[in-house]
Amino acid sequence: MSIADNLKTVMDRIASAAKSSGRDLPSVKLVVVTKTVGVDRIREAVGAGASILGENRVQEAKEKIEKLGPIASWHLIGHLQTNKAKYAVKLFYLIHSVDSLELAKEIDKQAAKIGKVQDVLIEVSISGEASKAGVAPENAAALIKDAAKLKNISIKGLMTIPPFSDSPEDSRPYFKKLRELSESVARENITGVSMKELSMGMSGDFEVAIEEGATIVRVGTAIFGSRG
Repeated sequence: MSIADNLKTVMDRIASAAKSSGRDLPSVKLVVVTKTVGVDRIREAVGAGASILGENRVQEAKEKIEKLGPIASWHLIGHLQTNKAKYAVKLFYLIHSVDSLELAKEIDKQAAKIGKVQDVLIEVSISGEASKAGVAPENAAALIKDAAKLKNISIKGLMTIPPFSDSPEDSRPYFKKLRELSESVARENITGVSMKELSMGMSGDFEVAIEEGATIVRVGTAIFGSRG
């Protein structure tokens, strides 16, 4: 199947999951993950309707954006090192992976230099796996309150990556916990903080994520195929 066919299949599945959950389709955004994907295939995906592209690494994104130009909105979905923040604020509309006050402060500082208020999500390690980035759930509210005081970042919600599993249902408890954490933070009415976005769900489990409230799903393999 072509990239266009795969993208249509994914969009149809998103629409079906949203409908069965009693949600409107516009409430779920698709980030097409372009990690290791060449610019010609990215261009093909955009031509087929992809409007948001997600990259894991700043350098890879920078090279692609320079070649492709402003063909889509770019999101950073991978871990961000503080020394790359100065590039990230110039490249990305939304950074999904803020997991420390140190990183939030650096993003704020670099965004201020270019007169930008950078939209960010707080990455939460719901699973507690040592290999996963993210703030511990019990520390998330404190991080959000501290980061909310920064003038040049705007917190829009939360992101998580559950443990890998062949069964989508295994991800459900993690997605549910992230939604419940989001609702808890929202009830605190922290000035300048919106909990409107929940970035969760990938190729193997995005339908379950939508059922649990995802507003952003990050899909690459189901569109471009396996990465060697």
